[in-house]
Amino acid sequence: MAQAAFNPSRRQLLRGDTGSKRLPLRPPWSVEELAFINDCSRCGDCIQSCPEQILFKGSGGFPEVDFSRGECTFCEDCVRVCKAPVFHSTDHDPWNLKAHISQSCVTYKQVVCRSCAEQCEPEAITLKPQLGGIATPKLDLSACTGCGACVAVCPTKAINVHQPLVQDAQSMTANNDKEAEQ
Repeated sequence: MAQAAFNPSRRQLLRGDTGSKRLPLRPPWSVEELAFINDCSRCGDCIQSCPEQILFKGSGGFPEVDFSRGECTFCEDCVRVCKAPVFHSTDHDPWNLKAHISQSCVTYKQVVCRSCAEQCEPEAITLKPQLGGIATPKLDLSACTGCGACVAVCPTKAINVHQPLVQDAQSMTANNDKEAEQ
């Protein structure tokens, strides 16, 4: 009997996750989702090898990333220990993940906070002074590595890291264009 191919959208439907448009966050350098779930043996070697302990056994036993546990240092340990063909070469970018700062950021409520910018090693998050107000975070998507260092330190959980959707990219381009005009 032939084995049925795994269908992530069906799994989301069966879990009642009908509104989700995002796939689970996989370890860095992972192949595309369908290839990953078809070839991953779910052995857990990558989870055990992660020095930052941000990988966990997620839905279906597949490894997922949880940035509330810490950041990815791109150490490549998960890639090295894996025997399955589920990773791209580490000569390429690890992933296309980007941070997103929501309106629940305390700086938008006039509370001073610098946590995310202080943790952002590539300086993708900077604090933009506001005339007569509190400096607010400005995110440079082109500098963001998607490491997640900003996520766990945020006191209001206003930051998440995900694959940018088309509207995210269009919104960031529009915001950057407006700022360039000023």
